Amino acid sequence: MAGEDFRPVLMGFGNPLLDISVHVDAEYLQKYSLKANDAILADASHANIYTEIVEKNPVYVAGGACQNAIRGAQWLLPQKSTIYVGCVGKDDAAQILRDVAAKDGLRTDYLVDESTPTGRCAVLITGINRSMVTDLQAANNYKITHTQSALIQAYINSAKVFYIEGYHLTVSPDTMLYVAKNASETGKTFCLNLSAPFIAQFFTKVLLDVVAYTDYLFGNEAEAEAFATAQNYGTTDVKEIALKASQIPHLGGRSRIVVFTQGADPVIVAKDGVVTEYPIIPITVSSIVDTNGAGDAFCGGFLSQLVQGKPIAECVAAGNYVANVVIQRVGPTYPDVPHSYVYKA
Repeated sequence: MAGEDFRPVLMGFGNPLLDISVHVDAEYLQKYSLKANDAILADASHANIYTEIVEKNPVYVAGGACQNAIRGAQWLLPQKSTIYVGCVGKDDAAQILRDVAAKDGLRTDYLVDESTPTGRCAVLITGINRSMVTDLQAANNYKITHTQSALIQAYINSAKVFYIEGYHLTVSPDTMLYVAKNASETGKTFCLNLSAPFIAQFFTKVLLDVVAYTDYLFGNEAEAEAFATAQNYGTTDVKEIALKASQIPHLGGRSRIVVFTQGADPVIVAKDGVVTEYPIIPITVSSIVDTNGAGDAFCGGFLSQLVQGKPIAECVAAGNYVANVVIQRVGPTYPDVPHSYVYKA
């Protein structure tokens, strides 16, 4: 890999998970006291799930929020445009993860923790419902020493845009600050996703430390409200929250752009004191198959245009396009065929 002429323009850091999707019946969920439409972290009582479901003709996906987004960006970009970094184990799951990521055109360079298994997410499908049981394992063990290695530094030097999920604050906040500061000092673009309400609630200080270097801040309406509560904004209005978040001082002296999705409601963008709303692509409820990963898909589409220097309206349009495609498929997956995206003003 080191000898290849590979110069990615978009680089992601996050918590890689091998998503294992299978169809099960209600009895299987009852066996593990699982709800039909839920997302939980695994405990000891769920240990056998991961060995059992591989016998059920599973579908494997290179998962984790950031990895989902970078795969989506790669779908709209020329080949070899992206690189994704995280931590995996030294096991069969890690190789499957590499293979399915590569199938989507995504280059990966994982830190390997030989003492811990690769993180996995069991996606148990019953009808239109998804019960997700996540066992983070090696995804929790990323180290900044990997970021500072010669190969990863070469990728950092090549990349124009960096994207990191908020979940990574629970794993390697020093890596996030390192990458964010580097982007600020070298005139590159750093993007951060709030990822989940608990990040704003329980990692408030370190989140703000990273936000101070963030050029593009992403989230959904629930994450926006949690951020507003943690910052004592005194409002639940998503537009007001976006505006206030955009005005947090940037330590690089730049403007910050805040992008909040709201499901079926318009995308909110706050920039330079102005809030703009962008409608999503209309879709009937009957056409929606699975909304899991829709937010990641939106970010992927947005980033695909951002790295090409496109204006905000085009970035949002691409984000809406990719999200619209993904919610008509099972899981955060992208078609094997080329995209048909064309920006229309």
